Amino acid sequence: MTKPLRIAIAGLGTVGAGIIKIVQKHGDLLAARAGRPIEIIAISARSRSKDRGVDLSAYAWEDDPVALARRDDVDLLIEVMGGEDGPAKAATETALAAGKHVVTANKAMLAMNGHALAELAETNNVALRYEAAVAGGIPIVKALTEGLAGNGIERVMGVMNGTCNYILTVMEDTGADYADVLKDAQDLGYAEADPAVDVGGIDAAHKLALLAATAFGTKVDFAGVKIEGIERIELTDIKDAADMGYRIKLLGVARMNADGLEQRMQPCLVPANSPLGQLEGVTNMVVVDGDFVGQTVYQGPGAGEGPTASAIMGDVMDIARGLVIPVFGQPANTLTQAARSSVGADAAYYLRFTLDDQPGVLAVITAILGEHGISINRMRQYDHADNKAPVLIVTHKVARTTLDGALNVIDASDVSLAAPVAIRIETV
Repeated sequence: MTKPLRIAIAGLGTVGAGIIKIVQKHGDLLAARAGRPIEIIAISARSRSKDRGVDLSAYAWEDDPVALARRDDVDLLIEVMGGEDGPAKAATETALAAGKHVVTANKAMLAMNGHALAELAETNNVALRYEAAVAGGIPIVKALTEGLAGNGIERVMGVMNGTCNYILTVMEDTGADYADVLKDAQDLGYAEADPAVDVGGIDAAHKLALLAATAFGTKVDFAGVKIEGIERIELTDIKDAADMGYRIKLLGVARMNADGLEQRMQPCLVPANSPLGQLEGVTNMVVVDGDFVGQTVYQGPGAGEGPTASAIMGDVMDIARGLVIPVFGQPANTLTQAARSSVGADAAYYLRFTLDDQPGVLAVITAILGEHGISINRMRQYDHADNKAPVLIVTHKVARTTLDGALNVIDASDVSLAAPVAIRIETV
């Protein structure tokens, strides 16, 4: 009989339990597809007595995940504990150094330590796979490293955090304010009690840093991601954007510019009729532009027991079949340290002004924009009951530094009653 692939699982939360359910339910199917049995040998978690809804009696138990990673009867460690360092990192390093494959869903660990872990894996001729760390059940890492390997990647962008997409979708659909929708998301389990990592864009930025490294052959540079969350998005912006044919999304964008790698995680406007514009709820979507294939779109659930466990088992199956490829699609020693793009690509912008409702005010605003070389595409003013006149402007493409110069002048002028709001419009 063909030698089984022997697995250890570190972490028995929702995802760890999901992996066990898949192996227990589909053991024969996995063996047929992999050409060898997939066997769970040992497990580790903080509590041995907790009821996880699955039968664990057949598996050896280790209190220490590092000891789990050292076991001689294990070929592959699945790490689903979480955390950028601590036990997760220690167990991963131990397994790789011992010549064992590792599959992880830990985006924070890879965003902070990805290059060093890739070098360790490749030195020991083992796989380090992370499909589940990026966009949940969407096989985007496999697409970049295999399906699109013949392409030069021009841009990677997407909605990579379901919590943020849910909040923005519900705000638009119901007219509820951000704080109320966030509370509902917490009650439903979509957002944590401390939601800062999600709504602040950090979770999605971890994923973007990994995708950028994979797409552009660079070392992971999480510190180089410019991050802005959705906390400052107001209901009026969502309504006004919709009125002008756009929807607001927390959008991650990575591209290689002439002056270096641009990585942004920020609220952007996208056309309402585009794939990203039609994305609803907690679903994720990644869009990739390749020089030969053109644009490809990947959509699916971004988190949860089933989608994450499914992505992990996809990686496990590849390893069982003998597929061991470089962690980020090419050898770690060939990954470059990309310069950080200081300017970024030009873009159109949605601008919202609150102006003193007096004759000549619009002329002042348009004159300042004109003096900075900023061309207006569309302008709209809505009815109002007081002296505060809301004015919306959509610009033609402009450098952000140029736009900021003009907005600073407008903000300091007598006609502006509140700080101007500027949201980038991303082409799709």
